[in-house]
Amino acid sequence: MRRFLRPGHDPARERLKRDLFQFNKTVEHGFPHQPSALGYSPFLRLMAIGTRSGAIKLYGAPGVEFMGLHEENNTVMQIHFIPDQCQLVTLLDDNSLHLWSLKQHSGASELREEHRFTLKGPPGSPPSATQTTAVLPHSSRELLYLGTESGNIFVVELPSFRLLEDRTITSEAVLQRVPEDYCNRRLCELVEVLREHPKNPDQILIGYSRGLIVLWDLQNNKVTHHFLGSQQLENLYWQRDGSKFISCHYDGSYTQWPVSSDNRQPEPLENLVPYGPFPCKAISKIYWQTTKNGLPYIIFQGGMPRASYGDRHSISVVHGSQQTAFDFTSRVIDFFIIFSSEPTAEFDDPSAMVVLAEEELVVIDLKTAGWPAVHPPYLASLHCSAITCSHHVSNIPLKLWERIISAGSKQNIHYSNMPWPIDGGSNIAPDPPQRDLLLTGHEDGTVRFWDASGVCLHLLYKLSTVRVFLTDADPNDNMNTLGEDEWPPLRKVGTFDPYSDDPRLGIQKIYLCKYSGYLAVAGTAGQVLVMELNDEDAEHVVDHAEADLLQDQEGYRWKGHEKLKTREGPVRFEAGFQPFVLVQCQPPAVVTSLALHSEWKLVAFGTSHGFGLFDHQQKRLVFVKCTLHPSDQLALEGPLSRVKSLKKSLRQSFRRIRRSRVSSRKRRGGSGNASEVQEANAKFDQDALQEMELAPVQRKIEARSAEDSFTGFVRTLYFADTFLRDSSRHCPSLWAGTNGGTVYAFCLRVPPAERRVDEPVRAEQAKEIQLMHRAPVVGILVLDGRSTPLPEPLEVAHDLSKSPDMQGSHQLLVVSEEQFKASITQEVFTLPKVSSKLKLKLTALEGCRVRKVMVANFGSCKTDDYSENDLAVLTNLGDIQIISLPFLKLQIRYPCIRKEDVSGIASCVFTKYGQGFYLISPSEFERFSLSTKWLVEPRCVVDMPEVTSNNHVHNKSGVENAVRKS
Repeated sequence: MRRFLRPGHDPARERLKRDLFQFNKTVEHGFPHQPSALGYSPFLRLMAIGTRSGAIKLYGAPGVEFMGLHEENNTVMQIHFIPDQCQLVTLLDDNSLHLWSLKQHSGASELREEHRFTLKGPPGSPPSATQTTAVLPHSSRELLYLGTESGNIFVVELPSFRLLEDRTITSEAVLQRVPEDYCNRRLCELVEVLREHPKNPDQILIGYSRGLIVLWDLQNNKVTHHFLGSQQLENLYWQRDGSKFISCHYDGSYTQWPVSSDNRQPEPLENLVPYGPFPCKAISKIYWQTTKNGLPYIIFQGGMPRASYGDRHSISVVHGSQQTAFDFTSRVIDFFIIFSSEPTAEFDDPSAMVVLAEEELVVIDLKTAGWPAVHPPYLASLHCSAITCSHHVSNIPLKLWERIISAGSKQNIHYSNMPWPIDGGSNIAPDPPQRDLLLTGHEDGTVRFWDASGVCLHLLYKLSTVRVFLTDADPNDNMNTLGEDEWPPLRKVGTFDPYSDDPRLGIQKIYLCKYSGYLAVAGTAGQVLVMELNDEDAEHVVDHAEADLLQDQEGYRWKGHEKLKTREGPVRFEAGFQPFVLVQCQPPAVVTSLALHSEWKLVAFGTSHGFGLFDHQQKRLVFVKCTLHPSDQLALEGPLSRVKSLKKSLRQSFRRIRRSRVSSRKRRGGSGNASEVQEANAKFDQDALQEMELAPVQRKIEARSAEDSFTGFVRTLYFADTFLRDSSRHCPSLWAGTNGGTVYAFCLRVPPAERRVDEPVRAEQAKEIQLMHRAPVVGILVLDGRSTPLPEPLEVAHDLSKSPDMQGSHQLLVVSEEQFKASITQEVFTLPKVSSKLKLKLTALEGCRVRKVMVANFGSCKTDDYSENDLAVLTNLGDIQIISLPFLKLQIRYPCIRKEDVSGIASCVFTKYGQGFYLISPSEFERFSLSTKWLVEPRCVVDMPEVTSNNHVHNKSGVENAVRKS
């Protein structure tokens, strides 16, 4: 009867769980998805970015970050900081205005929405009457001027958003003194831009889309000057002293206008089409910046010749005889110039240009000759080439860290040395307790090394595998080389480049040994590269070896892509990780699993056809094992093959349906009523359709047939020094788990160090375990006699881990996707006998599967003396479950990722200390923590300045920010 009794509630364990586990989404790394608006406060030195999903993000000095989200989830169209205040206003595409403030709350500052407002017209008026097109926060900090499509300008009071109807500037009032020969009724439609006079706050410049520009006196409510433009207006900009302003137009021209008390209707001083005389695209924004040497900076967006360069996204900088058109690979959303904001300064003296493009942020140093780009400390364009895989390494040794930084610094010599110019606020977060690396593999064959220790995800080093192979593009090509007479003077800037020369270059698996500096990367076309870190440039031959995973079996023909062609002879590599051996799998299918043991100098790799072991010290193939089942037809069609069509998929699905129906009838002996048959048919139809992976919740499988496709797909590889043959002698071993629920174990004979170079490594298959329900194996782990996971290679040698207990019996943990009774099964076997000891079924919703699993160390937030190892498991429903070791008891479950977000679930990577990352968009990682002790989140101070009557700024107080997103 005892086995039917539920265990009692353990209060001590419940308290301990609260000290160990806590789920938090802490920070978003990378570049905001689909940015739509940009704002900047020279007063706070903070930048704001709005997105199409209604998010608003503020950035200052590295580590200073705030985030807010509009409830409406509408596109942010405009962002305007209130002058000399810690406030900003956002305009959404539903015509609503929102006031945000940085305020102190419980000892911390946070970005909080204060008020919202929608401009409404009189009853019966069309929507265009109040559709806001231009926003001007007045320097008085009390008023907001709103230009509309109807040509009227409304005034609202801040912070209450109260409409001041008596101050409305109507189009009729503006047209009263316009010359009759210029005037027509549509002249004042759509206010394009509003600009306050830099020296006189009682005057504002109003620009209408048809070309009319007027200077309006706020005190006397009248027009003082008319500027009669002949082209459609795009934007305006005041010169610093207020004596002139510049307008830019739809035809690619800009015009300079004088402002004086003598002439109320002046003629333009200059009208120029910089890239004429042929038709040009619109100049949508322009700056005129004065300097001490007398030569101004003229900076404008667009204006390219329409026929030849109409598809370019450019911003031109002109300074005297210097002119460069910066060419961006994605659409420019907006830009601003950082210049002297001191009221007493005589000149602008611009220092930097900040450009928000659709896919990246680019900052140009305007002080240094040649106008180089500034390396951004945050807002990295993670998806400069599409991310294909990720790998996290915790607690990097200082020596390796410094060598990686050194290699990366040599790649960054073309960047400016200017300090990051957006430096508002102060980061007061404690220094990260350790150095962490996040490695991302990309579609173009590159691996990027990111500093993931703190709030800012910063690029340290970029590794390219392209040089090993022959591709259509020459890696020495320089897209920025221009002839002396090249016109327009285009210069490509930014790192976003979504186009891959060859999709076979894509990186699929990465494994870095932080102790030895060995790195293994594997790709889409079956290529496995083993590399070592070199501090200097080098030229050497990359050794090649082929691994025939089909082992010349008859009846198989690969229908997928060809292998990549390799370069013959020596190849020159820059300092950093340099390949010394290439293992090419045949057939050249995607590498699905990878393991590296740097102490034994071995690398294991697996594909949908089998797995192999390679000795990278002797550069010799140890063995290959074919796991292909005779019915694995799909495994012979690569992911890039066009052989498999939807028609073929449907045909195979219906064949399975018919075969299943026949077998079910045989089991029932041909008997059964019609309703049972219909029910069975409906079930099989549903199973077949779900198998096509049109939905993230996969089909229910009670017992998988050996004929299911991709059963030989190798999902996981694992090295372990354990008892495999008998309980008295342990030996090196390699374990492999397949999609068909098979676990292979190989005994390895690795010669001792003194004979390692001369004697070969030998391998012999020792065990083969077939899981009862043939569920895919997603994880394998060996626990030592103390029920502790075996240490990483070389971890004990570096005194960073205790030696494993080899006295007691070891346990083998196999984690599968088993869906028997819609549950996940994890089994523990005792070694060397491999008898089942424990089995855990985590009851979940139908279709639940394990997607990721990793051992994580959780430390108590109350004491430094206690920590424990547990399993972190992610399912295809987006849940994260923490399971104790070795007793496999569910500790806690957290909802983390939406189950519909298939790419987010697939991209998730756990860290060794209970954190994780997953992609919330192609360009952003969401960071989360499962641990109470290991938490990385923004903590910063933003000074709350106080403006006195004479415009001098004083620091009032410091407000601490501890933004915490649930």
